[in-house]
Amino acid sequence: MTNACVIGWPIKHSRSPMIHNYWLAQHGIEGRYEKVAVEPADLSDFLKNLAQNGYRGCNVTVPHKEAAFALADVVHDEAIAVQAANTFWLEGGQLHADNTDIYGFLAHLEQSAPNWHKGQSVTVLGAGGAARAIAYGLSHSGAASEVRLCNRTLARAQALQASFKEHNVSVVDWQQRHEALAGCALVVNTTSLGMEGSPSLDLSLAALPASAVVADIVYVPLETPLLAQARQKGCRTVDGLGMLLHQAVPGFERWFGVRPQVTKELRDLVVADLGE
Repeated sequence: MTNACVIGWPIKHSRSPMIHNYWLAQHGIEGRYEKVAVEPADLSDFLKNLAQNGYRGCNVTVPHKEAAFALADVVHDEAIAVQAANTFWLEGGQLHADNTDIYGFLAHLEQSAPNWHKGQSVTVLGAGGAARAIAYGLSHSGAASEVRLCNRTLARAQALQASFKEHNVSVVDWQQRHEALAGCALVVNTTSLGMEGSPSLDLSLAALPASAVVADIVYVPLETPLLAQARQKGCRTVDGLGMLLHQAVPGFERWFGVRPQVTKELRDLVVADLGE
């Protein structure tokens, strides 16, 4: 039996076990995927004893992505690029780390908004780990000619920009966020604004072309106020749930040897659990 898990602090909210256990049942694989609450002080011990704890690998979520990255024996390219990892596995006695958030976002974007206008400017709101992964993915893949970073704390956006010297990443002051949307093909909210229990994102879409795509990595609620505003404007929208579903695919393949598919049935299962 092969086992894997997701670790975080807290971890109660995670839907990852629902996703992976659905795939295990679908493919008739003997194994299980569970969630484990790991305090920051215990992270190193947990990862160093992954095999002894009975796991082939694990996902890592907040607040451990950056700290766990530094604990791996072998770090793969995309994790190096964003200095954070969310997927770990044991191979040849060594702990490997990668970042599948980049794949998860881009795969969901392509599925939800096929033929979106690539090669144009993109605005990314936020400057945390998700913003770093998405900005890197869009610029490195050539999907964006320019990434405009806009964050409430200017210094954080500037620090993120400094780490992308080989990419066309610019910083926009938060007060200019509305005007920054002019000429953009894509807007991505990576902040917690709009999440259930958090304030809404104050963003006017007046300057955004109606042909643009608006994405939000928040998935509770599934349609955030930003996405509702975009839909009313006539823009295509991309919710945050698909990123969660697609980022799980590479990890499952690493641990269980089968590449699963993100299907409507799986999505409907998770949506029902969200209470949408």
